[in-house]
Amino acid sequence: MKTWPLPPPMQTALEAARRASDAGEVPVGVVIVKDGKVVAVAANATRSPPDPTGHAEMRAIRLASQALGDDRLTGCDMYVTLEPCVMCAGAISHARIARLYYGASDPKGGGVEHGARVFEQEQCMHAPEVYTGMGEADAAQLLRDFFKARR
Repeated sequence: MKTWPLPPPMQTALEAARRASDAGEVPVGVVIVKDGKVVAVAANATRSPPDPTGHAEMRAIRLASQALGDDRLTGCDMYVTLEPCVMCAGAISHARIARLYYGASDPKGGGVEHGARVFEQEQCMHAPEVYTGMGEADAAQLLRDFFKARR
């Protein structure tokens, strides 16, 4: 089986996830790209300051919207290390992200291929193209190491 190198945006998302882990946050990182240029990089930051909406995807969407001066991120690609939760999948839909690439699946908290499957719902106004498994082994290992250290 041939393995392909990770594209630079997913490498950057993994680096952001590592920084989140070092800061005591669940290691999730996100990169948003438009026309081949990175417009936002973010990692989970729910603990400091306390912010239950401080998921990496939410933070990256805010940063990208500010950088582009638009609430619609049409034509943007999102690279995230973990399957987005329901809240983040909803935000991805509202932001009109074109393509979503994610690494590790999240059977417990995911909202894309697990749980609510937000993009499959009739009420979903926009569903991005979804590609799974990119950087999965690295992302899953970061998460396992993070939670093992806390048990």
